[in-house]
Amino acid sequence: MTDLKQIVTECENCIIFRDIVRSDAVVGKLIETIYSLSGLNNDDDGADCVSPYRRHVMKNYCGFIDGLYAETENLTQYVLDRILESDNIYIRRRAAGKPAGELLEECLANELWVLGRLAQLPCYELLDRMNYDGFLPRYRTEEVDFSMVYATRMKQLDKYGYGIYARYNMFSVRDGAIIPVKSPDPVRLTDFSGYERERGEVIENTLALLKGLPANNVLLYGDCGTGKSSTVKAIANEYAKDGLRLIELKKKQLHELPEIVTQIADSPLKFIIFIDDLSFTEDDDDFAALKAILEGSIDSKADNLCIYATSNRRHLVRETFSARRGDEVHAKDTMQELYSLADRFGITVTFVKPDKSLYLQVVTDLAKRSGVDMPEEELLKRAEVFALSRAGRSPRAARQFVDSLAIIGNE
Repeated sequence: MTDLKQIVTECENCIIFRDIVRSDAVVGKLIETIYSLSGLNNDDDGADCVSPYRRHVMKNYCGFIDGLYAETENLTQYVLDRILESDNIYIRRRAAGKPAGELLEECLANELWVLGRLAQLPCYELLDRMNYDGFLPRYRTEEVDFSMVYATRMKQLDKYGYGIYARYNMFSVRDGAIIPVKSPDPVRLTDFSGYERERGEVIENTLALLKGLPANNVLLYGDCGTGKSSTVKAIANEYAKDGLRLIELKKKQLHELPEIVTQIADSPLKFIIFIDDLSFTEDDDDFAALKAILEGSIDSKADNLCIYATSNRRHLVRETFSARRGDEVHAKDTMQELYSLADRFGITVTFVKPDKSLYLQVVTDLAKRSGVDMPEEELLKRAEVFALSRAGRSPRAARQFVDSLAIIGNE
């Protein structure tokens, strides 16, 4: 049988993947189980007399299985996924284009072999040692060459990334830290109808970013409910497989952007910094922060990101008559500075509310995709009534209308 003590000892000597051994709850419980098995004497009780220590062993084992089942039944795949997502000294050097060095390469090869043994440890090796006649849940394993898989991933870092970016594609910011959004909006480009030209401009710019070509910051300006925010999120979902990630930043967090840029500047992935519903007042402190970012100040410039912002205001600034009548000597210069902020975005894409024909076309397309069974004349008539009861015609109103029909149809 496998020398379990040796596997555990070798795992605890890991340096590159120590985060997996020391911090991962599932792997930690597995190692605890193996440790506790080493102190189990199979002659101390029988199947009808379960000792407290044997209960302790089984408790550790079931805790391990509970955590594993939350994601998969396959231990091999679970450990391999943690390895591919690991943010460690080796992958950071490789991602930055630096040589890892002979000794670090040697360390990597050994640790992949060690964790591979742990991940492919057959379930029966643990269960047989427990000598328990009752039911205990099992797990699966499979034969995988961890070294080959990891070497392949190193060649695809620009598509998969590492750390949290290997597992998630949308993020938010909390207290200066980038936090994954575990249940992001699943909207896709195929969910839309109409506005192909407007979305096409944003897509074209995004593809340039992904190809390493010059790409612009983008302002999506226009009426409420026309799909500005959804367009950005759909693009992030569509091109996640090509190495695109989205980080949403609130306006009040703009002062944190230089630190965010520092955190992602060396990543092989490409990023959209997304600022939704952006607007300022004349004395807004965040105005200067965004201005510096758009002008490409040293501490906020990186080649692997673009800023995409949405706004209902063309100039991003809420203008008041009192501001125009202020007592500033060069008030006109100040106003020009405020209103020129939007011009610092390389691309401005305008989304306006649809006319009647476009609105009804959107309704028709969405109804077909949703499987709504209704005569076209009645559908369009009811769609118009629905729009009038809301804030007018818009893609959002069309979606809400079709969703309401789908709900009624399923009742």
